[in-house]
Amino acid sequence: MHVLDRLRQLKIVPVIVINDPFNARQLADALVGGGLPCAEVTFRTVDAAEALRHMAEAQPDLLLGAGTVLTVQQARQARAAGAKFIVSPGFSPAVVDHCLEHQIPVYPGVCTPTEVEAALARGLSVLKFFPAEAMGGLSYLEAMSAPYTDVEFMPTGGIDSKKVVGYLAFRKVVACGGSWMAPAEWIRTKQFKRIRDETALAVAAVRLSGGER
Repeated sequence: MHVLDRLRQLKIVPVIVINDPFNARQLADALVGGGLPCAEVTFRTVDAAEALRHMAEAQPDLLLGAGTVLTVQQARQARAAGAKFIVSPGFSPAVVDHCLEHQIPVYPGVCTPTEVEAALARGLSVLKFFPAEAMGGLSYLEAMSAPYTDVEFMPTGGIDSKKVVGYLAFRKVVACGGSWMAPAEWIRTKQFKRIRDETALAVAAVRLSGGER
């Protein structure tokens, strides 16, 4: 299944900040055990690539992406470690062009019409909306996206278990990124059962709300 098709199916992308790559295997097991075989491992930590590699080895069917990718070098590292898609907080022409050249799905961050149009000029039609809540949340996204009938979004930033359902009800939202089911502190303190349980609750909430399309 294509990356975008899987994201549409899963609806939620756990955004992961992990400092100790030796926690990565148990984290992968917890996400899969909770019914959400997906993760965006952010390159905010020095061992992000190694953590990605461990997760890919532990759960080969896990849909792994790399987030906070700021440079072409990081995009290369992420791909080599097993990332199937690239996410950036803003629109980096260099990162986008590299991914397009190498046929790597890329979802750059946007929060203004100007950035949306920069992405459209590159032929992109699915974009990360970041920082979602700080920019004004769902109401802002609805207004900002109105002129762009064929563009879809993956909102990320400040979204929690209560807000995610509203975002997913908007027809232009593919999936939402969030860290509430696996925050960095829970990973650091090895609360993997708690992560699995919170992940299962998130999956169930989306299904019951009709967010599963």
